[in-house]
Amino acid sequence: MSTSKQTHDHDEIKNWAAERGGVPAKVKDTGGNSDDEGILRIHFPENSENQDTLKEIQWEDFFQEFDEENLDFLYQETKADGEVSTFHKFVKRQ
Repeated sequence: MSTSKQTHDHDEIKNWAAERGGVPAKVKDTGGNSDDEGILRIHFPENSENQDTLKEIQWEDFFQEFDEENLDFLYQETKADGEVSTFHKFVKRQ
């Protein structure tokens, strides 16, 4: 059985992403105004065909918005079959 974890610890999020080849990104053209590039994501370039819809950003910029939006990172370490998981999503911090 796979279980999810939840955190807002920056180092924990960066380590989880790095172990899976993930980088901070935003979804292009999803921002509400010219100052907002779009929705936050962790992008896995080696496993993605959506290269042109995502823009890689710096961790500093990622965490600034992450904290401003009061988000938590919900994620899995492994799938039910034991494989490494890339499942994650952002949720409002309680």
